[in-house]
Amino acid sequence: MASRGVVVVVLLSALPLLCLELRRGVPSLGIKDLMLLCGRIFLLLALLTIIIFVTTSLLNLFKSSPVYLKEDDKEEKNEKRQKLIRKKQQEAQGEKASRYLENVLKPQQEMKLKKLEERFYHMTGETWKLTHGHKLGGDEDLVLEKGSQSSSETSNREASERRNLLKLLTKVSPPAPQPAKKKVPDLPEEPPETAKEVVTVALRCPSGCILRRRFYKSCSSQVLFDWMMKNGYPSSLYSLSTSFPRRPLEMEGGWSLKDLGITVDTILNVEEKERSIC
Repeated sequence: MASRGVVVVVLLSALPLLCLELRRGVPSLGIKDLMLLCGRIFLLLALLTIIIFVTTSLLNLFKSSPVYLKEDDKEEKNEKRQKLIRKKQQEAQGEKASRYLENVLKPQQEMKLKKLEERFYHMTGETWKLTHGHKLGGDEDLVLEKGSQSSSETSNREASERRNLLKLLTKVSPPAPQPAKKKVPDLPEEPPETAKEVVTVALRCPSGCILRRRFYKSCSSQVLFDWMMKNGYPSSLYSLSTSFPRRPLEMEGGWSLKDLGITVDTILNVEEKERSIC
């Protein structure tokens, strides 16, 4: 705003000079002279504006520099105050932590150590170490010694009894005799599908699954019971029977599948035997 006011003042001051020049040489002035005069005036105005701008900027710098210095001083002071406050807070927290350690944590640790020592001495039977002892001489000291000896003896007995109990408990019992494993019978090789005199037998188990296998018609009837036993159904607990008409199969020594009537693909039911109630 100040630079604009200065420019306006310079322009107003240059107007009377222009008027005087025009009055002096109106008849002799031409268009070129007028142009030159106007150019000189504009150059003069430009120089004046540059000078004014530089001077005003310098003045503003000098005025603003102390303001910046004051702000920097304030920031430094604030930082110092913050550092002092932080130090005080840290010192206060350190004092609190040290008090907590001395008044709370240390007594708790000491109590825990005492309890552990007492347990250890009770287990080992050395409870006399927990007592502070007595001076020699005098009847009272003898009585106290006798009492401490009796207490130590009882504690030793208790400790020995505990040890014996622990030994008895920790003794490993001998392993129980394992029952003899039943031998799983071997089945004959399954014949191919294209072989002659072959029949397919299916077992419907109590669990719901159905097992299928091919046998020769000349195979012994014992093969069916061996196959049932191999799949987890012993003949002592389970039996075989035809589905329709229902007919239980019995193990015959020299009978073959053909003799039992199994000449076509058949389904046999695995049924649980009825247990006799004594």
